[in-house]
Amino acid sequence: MSAANKFFFTRLQYESGDWDVDQRMPSNVLNSLIEYTTLKVDTQENIIPLSGDKIFSCPFCYLSGHKLVEFTAAERANFEKYVRNGGFVFVDDCNHDIDGLFAKSFESQMEVIFGASALKKIPNNHPIYSMFFNFEGPPTTSQELNGWGDDIVHDYLKAVEINGKIGILYSNKDYGCEWDYDFRNKRFYKIDNTRFSVNIVMYAMMR
Repeated sequence: MSAANKFFFTRLQYESGDWDVDQRMPSNVLNSLIEYTTLKVDTQENIIPLSGDKIFSCPFCYLSGHKLVEFTAAERANFEKYVRNGGFVFVDDCNHDIDGLFAKSFESQMEVIFGASALKKIPNNHPIYSMFFNFEGPPTTSQELNGWGDDIVHDYLKAVEINGKIGILYSNKDYGCEWDYDFRNKRFYKIDNTRFSVNIVMYAMMR
């Protein structure tokens, strides 16, 4: 937590790819936390370089993009140290394509850092799906069937678990684009499509 004892949303900068995607998404997620929970929230997105030391004071980190993920030595070391010491990273593939450049390169990085079998599918009855709202697995996004990527619905998320708890939650569903709109427009949705973000954050905070 920050000095003010508030939850803050941290986006990770990395040198190899387009890290600055889905720019309205964080404020939308933070609005949902304010609306649905009693969590004290800092409404300003926190953006930090993965290669720096500030990551070690962040309760929750987000990493995304469309392009190549190839960490520098410093980025790789910090990513591993942060996750192994109890940090939580939500990684979302903006291509929503399991054969795309982001997916292949990020998964390759996870093999290098954590081993070939570390990134695994999580079952659809995992506690993250009932942490706050109840879901029967990962909610589908409108991005998955829009003619881009592989044009299929991914019925799973993947994770790297540390000591039996998720340290890296990995999605090919493009939640970032799904939640990338002004939070004031949420009233036009019959069902708020950001609710799963609340589950993700609450799981990260309560592990």
